Amino acid sequence: MNFLFNLGLVVVLAILLAAWVVLPWQAVLVLVLVFACWMLFTRRGRQAGSVTMVGVSTLRQRLGSSSVVIIGIAGVVGVLVALLAMGEGYAETLRKTGSADTAIVMRGGSASEVMSVMDRDSVVVVPQAPGIARDAQGKPIASPEIVVAANLPVKGGGPDDEGSVQLRGVSDEAWAVRPNLKIIAGRKFTPGMRELVVGQGAQHQFAGLEPGHEITLGNQVWTVVGVFASNDALDSEIWGDADTVASTYRRGSSRASVTVKLTSPQAYDAFKTALASDPRLKVDTDTTVDYFSKQSEGMSKVMRIMGITVGAIMAIGAIFGALNTMFAAVATRAREIATLRAIGFRGVPVVVAIMLETMLLALIGGLLGGLIAWLIFNGYTASTMAAGTVGQLTFAFKVSPELLWQGLKWALAIGFVGGLFPAVRAARLPVTTALREL
Repeated sequence: MNFLFNLGLVVVLAILLAAWVVLPWQAVLVLVLVFACWMLFTRRGRQAGSVTMVGVSTLRQRLGSSSVVIIGIAGVVGVLVALLAMGEGYAETLRKTGSADTAIVMRGGSASEVMSVMDRDSVVVVPQAPGIARDAQGKPIASPEIVVAANLPVKGGGPDDEGSVQLRGVSDEAWAVRPNLKIIAGRKFTPGMRELVVGQGAQHQFAGLEPGHEITLGNQVWTVVGVFASNDALDSEIWGDADTVASTYRRGSSRASVTVKLTSPQAYDAFKTALASDPRLKVDTDTTVDYFSKQSEGMSKVMRIMGITVGAIMAIGAIFGALNTMFAAVATRAREIATLRAIGFRGVPVVVAIMLETMLLALIGGLLGGLIAWLIFNGYTASTMAAGTVGQLTFAFKVSPELLWQGLKWALAIGFVGGLFPAVRAARLPVTTALREL
């Protein structure tokens, strides 16, 4: 019978945890209010409150064992939130790159600009499509661009420590297509010259990218003349004149993509349809915001899986720590619990009291872990190879309220599992047996 009871308890626990994972904070708030009403207005609830107060008052006498639970859960939440914040920051950087009123055109079947090569005829035809905005002179705002990889010394690294940066060759229209991109130091490059403007993220990551410095790219000497900021993925790039970049890297008149400014977001469908129906073209079209969002999906998923896996492994250790602590607490309070049951306290108040005590420790650990993760990692800058690029993407960790809530849910789940079995044992232990235990 004990085996069947424990098996049923495990099944119920699995169902509750599965429901807890998907439970929104609004539903949790409702559950807390319902539970508070039960505690205040029912006899068993008031009994549970009395037993809980007795247990909480003894926490200072069990400070060492209680600290094990708090520190273990804080470690789980801190690591989990930090790893998820890395994925969230990476995805956020790419998601806010581009807009709904700009579109990117690449060769058909190309997953990214790196894989795309458009011939000159295609590059000339794309700006003729309907829906493209025009400048004061009536010229279509379309920027044919080329993307290549360049190696530069990493800032703070050794003499042979190099990293990959994305070099984008652009035309004057590139600035009109991306009005959020601003020069924050120096000036723009001069067309036809081997001059570069660098993103503030690339300048932070690589050495020698200050205005006035010279660097070697493609066996040619280039001069850095300015620094730009866009507060998105483009911050990790360096820009030069498209024709000069193509000549240096022997790309001829081909381009990787054409980015256009649309008259409005509503013009996108007509623009895409016109390109798809043109027999001269074999291209894929997407809004820039959708294109960059898709680039983040794979890496973000990997980072999330990694975070949950590491968090789950640590959570198992924290659960065993909580189980050990609460079993020991129940054992030392066996006579007290038996006395309460002997004078009329039922099993439910005892279970609830021990669960509340464990959940309180878990809540403290969850809040502590979330606070540590926020203080250390929120805004922390890192870089990694980005999908769809040939260079490192610089991004900032983002510890969002949603991630802190996820971490807190993990903490409470650990506390629930760690307190449930000791609580049930205390409630089911025969009174006579409990009174004989030390």
